[in-house]
Amino acid sequence: MSQTSTATDSRRWITLVVVGLAQLMVVLDATVVNIALPSAQADLGFSDGQRQWVITAYSLTFASLLLLGGRLSDLIGRKRTFVVGLVGFAIASALGGAAGTFELLVAARALQGAFGALLAPTALAVLTTTFTVPRERARAFGVFGAIAGAGGAVGLLLGGVLTESLDWRWNLYINVFIAAVALVGAFVFIPRVARSGPRPRLDVPGTLLVSGALFGLVYGFSNAETGGWDAPLTWGMLTASGILLVAFVAWQTRAAHPLLPLSIVLDRNRGAAYLSVLIAGAGMFGIFLFVTYYLQLTLGYSPIQTGLAFLPMIAMLVLAAQLGTNVLVPRFGPKLLVPIGMTLGAVGMVDLTFLDASSTYATNVLPGLMVLGFAMGTIMPASMQTATLGVDRQFAGVASAMVNTSQQVGGSIGTALLNTLAATAAADYLVAHAPVTEAVGAQAAIASYSTAYWWGAGFFAVGAVLSALLFRRRGQGLSLTDAAPTAASDADRVAEPVHVG
Repeated sequence: MSQTSTATDSRRWITLVVVGLAQLMVVLDATVVNIALPSAQADLGFSDGQRQWVITAYSLTFASLLLLGGRLSDLIGRKRTFVVGLVGFAIASALGGAAGTFELLVAARALQGAFGALLAPTALAVLTTTFTVPRERARAFGVFGAIAGAGGAVGLLLGGVLTESLDWRWNLYINVFIAAVALVGAFVFIPRVARSGPRPRLDVPGTLLVSGALFGLVYGFSNAETGGWDAPLTWGMLTASGILLVAFVAWQTRAAHPLLPLSIVLDRNRGAAYLSVLIAGAGMFGIFLFVTYYLQLTLGYSPIQTGLAFLPMIAMLVLAAQLGTNVLVPRFGPKLLVPIGMTLGAVGMVDLTFLDASSTYATNVLPGLMVLGFAMGTIMPASMQTATLGVDRQFAGVASAMVNTSQQVGGSIGTALLNTLAATAAADYLVAHAPVTEAVGAQAAIASYSTAYWWGAGFFAVGAVLSALLFRRRGQGLSLTDAAPTAASDADRVAEPVHVG
């Protein structure tokens, strides 16, 4: 191998480190602030009712602007978009860390979400266009998928350490340091690709329609957690979201420069991949939320202990991601691997339903977490790799944004549904076991967690069936193989479809 080839290979893998840092920063920020909320509330003096906005402000702007962020990376260049996203995210994080009022903290979190929507799809698009040889692509997506799946758990651990050791504000300040390292790497190692042909235009009507639809969807589900499903604001927002989404799809069929060409999502393999990411996102957020409640409120764990409790799950996730993308997916394809991952997810969730007040971490909690970690590591990298396979380079950003959108929307839907179902189960338990004592209240909480786990198992079970039905068999379209792309295909596509058999 020549020195030039070796240097190019090194630059590619350092690029993976850079975009991995950016992805980690965006994903962990969805959970790292959760553990800091009680301290922030005591410091800034906001109410319990206001507290949810510190989380919701981030998820609203992030989810609603993801497709715009992905398309902008296609239009103005990925390196430029990546750098702007990093700088903006760092500034927003610094503002949030220095916030002296609740209003400024919420505004900073919303700004974080906006720049995160620019950064996350661009990071995946950079990865997609950097690694075109299938064997290297599999390894790179194994790492990236592991980060996407484990970021929430890493956020819980980091949040606990920073809150207990330093101050809640460092849960935001830490992003400045991560962004600084990634920024240096971006300037040095991410190449600036010259555009060939005319610059496409931004689909402004499509952007407004889909951003409004995603905003209404996430806001509606978030409001359902606090206001209930029968609240006018809940069903009003969800109805408006549905109307705007239908209008967006209709517009994309006739737009001269569509924001999201429908051929991207209507491809059977990519559609199955996006759906799998959405279902896995719903289950994943449920795992973090209710296992955290159980460990802290039932077993009495501290924030740091809770974060450490998730480490074996992360280890299994990373192991499965590397094993799957390097060995199993190229050999068997997502049609086999993703349903297996979904089935394991259901098994892990069912295992958690047996937890009670006398359960121990090592005997009762750890096995379920490890199975769930292996499940997520099997689902996420394979789905993410398939979701961006064979997409024209000019649409790599928006195709990547659909991955992030699916995960974020899945998390919002899963969190809202599981929270509501858990709350109903707890209320029913209290009514059936009156008079209410402290012991009855503790049992009601455990019953609510069990209900959430059963429904989470149902999510994964449905995902197993759908992914088994929707993904194509090998040799019937896009597939992941070890064949290298031709020079012509590499110029036009992220990775050309390879037909096997």
